[in-house]
Order: sequence, then C-alpha cells, then structure tokens
Amino acid sequence: MHKLGPIHVGGSNPIRIMGILNLSPESFYKNSIKTTKNAISQAVCMMEQQGADLIDVGAMSTAPYLSTMITQREESKRLTGAIKTIQNVSNLPISVDTCRASVAKNALELGVDIINDVTGLKHDKDMAKIIQHFLPSVILCAYEPNSVSGDSNETKRILKKSILIAKKAGLPLNKITLDPSIGFFRNSGRGRLFSRIKTDWIRRDLETLGNLKEIKQNLPIMVSISRKSFIGAILDKDPDGRLAGSLACEVLSSIKGADVIRTHNVGETRHAVRLTRTNKSL
Repeated sequence: MHKLGPIHVGGSNPIRIMGILNLSPESFYKNSIKTTKNAISQAVCMMEQQGADLIDVGAMSTAPYLSTMITQREESKRLTGAIKTIQNVSNLPISVDTCRASVAKNALELGVDIINDVTGLKHDKDMAKIIQHFLPSVILCAYEPNSVSGDSNETKRILKKSILIAKKAGLPLNKITLDPSIGFFRNSGRGRLFSRIKTDWIRRDLETLGNLKEIKQNLPIMVSISRKSFIGAILDKDPDGRLAGSLACEVLSSIKGADVIRTHNVGETRHAVRLTRTNKSL
C-alpha cells in the first residue's frame, strides 16, 4: 500500500488534495504567500476545513522564469518557524518542498512526514543520505539538467533515474510518489532548477497531462498545475485569473490518473475532482 506520510494514496483511494503554503515573498502567486504566524495559522486551518489531506510548505520559489535562489540558512529559518506553527494548529501531515539536504534534515528532525524534491534527489548529492537516514515519504519530480525532449517517454526515463537513487538509499517503493513536473520543462529561464527543452513547452505540459497513466509506472502520481504559466499563456491571464483554467486541468489530470493534486485552491479543487472518482465510467 503506497503512502504519503500516514496517508494512503493511489489505487482505489480517493484523490488526495495537497494544499500549498508558500513562505517565500518571491513566489509567483502572491495570494499564496504567508509569512507571519497568524497568516500561516489561518491559511492552514482554512485548508483543513476545506478538505486538504496534506500541507506542502515551500520557503524558496523554484519558478523557472524567476531568479529566486536564497541561502540554505534563510530557507531553513523560514521553514522552522512555519513548521512549528502548523504543528500547533493542525495534525495534517506536512510535506516540505526543498531540494537541499541540510534544509530537508532540519525539517525532518522537526517531525515532517514528506520531502518534495523538485529535482528528484539530483540537485544535492547529500539528499540521498538524508533520505536513507530518515526514510520519509518522498515526492520525486522529473528533472534533468541537460537538454531533453520532455515528451512522455523522456519524462518516464528521467523519473526512473530518481527512483533508482531513492531505491539505492533504501527507500521502499511504497514511500515514493512521482510528479511529472508540469511547468518545469522550459526553453529558457532565470532559475536553475528546471529541465531545458527545445520543443514547445506549453504543448509538453498539455501532452503530459494526457499521458499520466503511461508515466506513473505503477506508482502514485501527483500533479501540481495550480495557476501555472502554461494556463496563463493559453488563457492570457495572470495568476489571479487562472482559477478556472487550473480547475479544468486538475479535473483532466484526475481522469487521466492523478492520485494527488497539489493546489492553491483546496476547496474548489476538492469539489471539482470529486466526481472523477465517484463516476466509475470516467
């Protein structure tokens, strides 16, 4: 049985909703940013009331088109206070969005359940050692620092590399969830943590959503598409205006095999995807 922290995922389980909590003022969607104890507490309580199964906390934006790198010390500092605040108001499992071993170590020592690494354990050579020591649940995102095609077969191959790293670290397969990294395959960018492709990145993201069952390799798959730039490019909307597009893509993802939806819009997303598992004919 596959799990994210204490939560069963995949198979006949309902689609799980992971609420996004951004601690980074640099993040692309400003309405998701919470930097004070009060704001963090209110946001987490609201997401729990709206039906979130998990909370994903990020302290450094990794949007490919932004230059947002901060020091590891600053990333850990932001996370430490937030994790303690969340634990004081909620029992929801906490996922930490980081690709840095020292940051992950600090979070896991505070009792975090899940590490969500946008580089699939490839950016920081010490991340596998931390995973080996703590054996948390891990979300492996597709990431390749060299130029790739970005199609479904390539995405699958890239994820297999990360699965191998996790397995060599002694992590059981039932603690691994995959993420095809919607929005992180780009032609160019100011950030450092994205996969470079020469093809149409918008088409890549849309085709990936349609091929989730091919990509998931008998493991649960998480999709994070909330308010991302491919939606903005198609609809000509800034992040504030991308709710309808986000929900449409989240419903499509659910039909195509997503097991976890990571979103800024917990209540709306939960209602939108509920029918996709209730209606067995989909």
